[in-house]
Amino acid sequence: QLHLLNPMAPYFKDADLVVAADCVPFAFANFHQRFLKGKALIIFCPKLDQAHELYVEKMAAIFQHNDIKSITILHMEVPCCFGTGKLVEGALKRSGKNIVIRDYTISLDGRII
Repeated sequence: QLHLLNPMAPYFKDADLVVAADCVPFAFANFHQRFLKGKALIIFCPKLDQAHELYVEKMAAIFQHNDIKSITILHMEVPCCFGTGKLVEGALKRSGKNIVIRDYTISLDGRII
């Protein structure tokens, strides 16, 4: 969970980062092999978690204090889940960094769409 992460944690140094909505690993059966292997993970729920501003601040700190190589955003196809990308984009803007983002949408039946 994002609120537990330390922006200075060593696993963020030179990392490829995966930012996933909570439901994605349950809906996409091959999540670990396809997206997570060898990467650092941030996970949260853009609908149920209420700390959006804190999440933007925390991710901005992670981006600022580390040389993040890439960001992969994973969210479900439901409208509320698109907040995952909006929070990441807000944090990236606040950090002043320019990091490559890949954005994937996962269907309710577990496919990449």
